[in-house]
Amino acid sequence: MPHPYNKLPSIKGLLFLLIGSVVVRFLSLSMYPILDSTEARYAEVARFMAATHNWVIPMLSPHMPYMGNPPMFAWMSAIGFSLFGMNSVAARLPHLIAGIGTLVLVYYFAKHYFKSANMGCIASAILATTSVFLILIGAVSPETSMTFGITLTMVSFWFAWNNKNTLWGYGFFIGLAISLLSKGPIALLLICLSLTFWLLSNGRWLHLKKRLPWGYGSLLFLLLTLPWIVLAEHRMPGVLHYYISSEYIQWFFLGNSQGEFYASIHHHVRGMIWVFALIAMLPWTPLLIIQWVRILKKGGDTEGSSDGVGSYLLLWLFTPLVLYTFTGNILISFVMPSLPAMAMLIAYYQANYPLPKWVYSLGIATPVFLMMLVGGIHFHLTKNYSQMAIISDWKLQAETKTADLFYLHKRPFSALFYSSGKAEARSGDRSKWLSSQTKPFFIIQKSKYSTHYPNWSCEERAEEADEKLIYCKPSPTKVAADTLTNKKDALTEKPQSEDKALENITQ
Repeated sequence: MPHPYNKLPSIKGLLFLLIGSVVVRFLSLSMYPILDSTEARYAEVARFMAATHNWVIPMLSPHMPYMGNPPMFAWMSAIGFSLFGMNSVAARLPHLIAGIGTLVLVYYFAKHYFKSANMGCIASAILATTSVFLILIGAVSPETSMTFGITLTMVSFWFAWNNKNTLWGYGFFIGLAISLLSKGPIALLLICLSLTFWLLSNGRWLHLKKRLPWGYGSLLFLLLTLPWIVLAEHRMPGVLHYYISSEYIQWFFLGNSQGEFYASIHHHVRGMIWVFALIAMLPWTPLLIIQWVRILKKGGDTEGSSDGVGSYLLLWLFTPLVLYTFTGNILISFVMPSLPAMAMLIAYYQANYPLPKWVYSLGIATPVFLMMLVGGIHFHLTKNYSQMAIISDWKLQAETKTADLFYLHKRPFSALFYSSGKAEARSGDRSKWLSSQTKPFFIIQKSKYSTHYPNWSCEERAEEADEKLIYCKPSPTKVAADTLTNKKDALTEKPQSEDKALENITQ
């Protein structure tokens, strides 16, 4: 197999791009707050887990389980909170480590397949500088551990298949377990479909039985996954049926789920995943398309090798995209499991259809874009997607411990996270809840809304962007009215108590 070293950047240049991108992402973890709504929701689930030590059922509140995803993402961030405290770095760092693990696997695959450290570096550098990958490995997201699990599964299967290595065989089953605990049945479906279509080609499936340690490997898979499954069902009977039916079958086939109670439904035109893929793979999307066009013009095919590695990577790349074509309830993050295959496929095409080495300098655009994006958030040049600032103002108030904290209309998840679960939502129809409110309260609301609360004395305490922090305490009129009401209640309760006492005596 050709090794066009003259068409590749130097190892030093590739390592600079690879390590530089990871370092930039690491340094950015503390430069902006937990963002609404998706990341903040995941972070709050992890915060609640760490605070309550309930490591079995992910929860958003004491009475609301979060079954949108298995608990792997929450375990990761909750461990971070336990080690480093409740902050954005602790929430995100475990996911960055999972992303680095994916980069290591991609490097290992390319290096050993091509027998070239250059090729290993270029594959991992391409992945590290892929826009959505670099962004998501520094965010609280189930896709980071899912991508690591799928990558471990696919890389392990390849080496177990070709080298008949038992250790890689066990790695395959470990990857399956991580994938299941990260994203649920959909992750196993993605893996199974990719491998099934590849194995059906050229009769490969006939040799499958001998290539993996099915007995001990299956036992290992069950040992890693069954404890959580059994404990979850024991702790909350019926949770697995709800989880599979509502969160996966209804989500995929009907485009909805019970998850709408804690997350919004994303209504996109079916097939939108392909548009997301073109964006997610930037800046490498044009390079991949150019290579495919070059191959077709030369009368070749995208396989180009007898061992099937080209089709293996293509199926790994396209299976998630094809599967998600049939649902509109998707996010751009759903492309992430395809990105390691994309990076290795570009390296594979470079080995067979080399391009000038300058094209790989495109990678520098991604960390630069990330720095600009983070800088915009840090210096408040973009829309406010977090409640950290105004919640920090609330924490400075003297009445924080004695007063309630409300959000008028919708309460963002970042407010729940930064207030340690204290923030509550209140409807815009103030008469529905003000009449039963007795304690002083803080309320955060949009600046455009009225700050008048009948029978309450309110004052503005802080303002951030387009939101105000208002403190309200009962007005003298309300205090007098409440006192009179309490006296009337006491008078009406006294005869009742006397009647009750007389009744007891006669009995």
